[in-house]
Amino acid sequence: MLNIVLVEPQIPQNTGNIARTCAATGAHLHLVKPMGFTPTDSQLKRAGLDYWHLLSITYYEGLADFFARTEGPYFYFTTKAPNRYTDVQYPDGSFLVFGREDKGLPEALLAENRSACVRLPMIADARSLNLSNTVAVAVYEALRQGDFTGLVDEGRLRGYEWKD
Repeated sequence: MLNIVLVEPQIPQNTGNIARTCAATGAHLHLVKPMGFTPTDSQLKRAGLDYWHLLSITYYEGLADFFARTEGPYFYFTTKAPNRYTDVQYPDGSFLVFGREDKGLPEALLAENRSACVRLPMIADARSLNLSNTVAVAVYEALRQGDFTGLVDEGRLRGYEWKD
């Protein structure tokens, strides 16, 4: 199982998109408060579309609560990381941790966990990627490393046969 952790997410549409990614891939979503919206926000629900029944989600009152109730391994995604997201192995049960859209993760947390901090490469003048895009890239790298276990590998056409 893969765990996606959003620390203090602020934008409901991002969280909705990430919830949909989690639902479609079987990843568990962890939301660490405070959040910039409520779980009943219509924009959050709209972004997740009709996937909410497939989603496994847990809420935490803050980072201390999250760490008290979970056990790693943890991987911290940040633009400040020394490692690329493809440089590490994500074992089953990994927690991919992402910070809030406007501030990222607390620098004290990053400083204490240098080897577990990873980044997605980008040009020097770009501040950051969109949070939901970053999560999607990270989720699929972790799933690729596990050979996409548990996911459907081939789609089906409706009313047509594949021709080569």
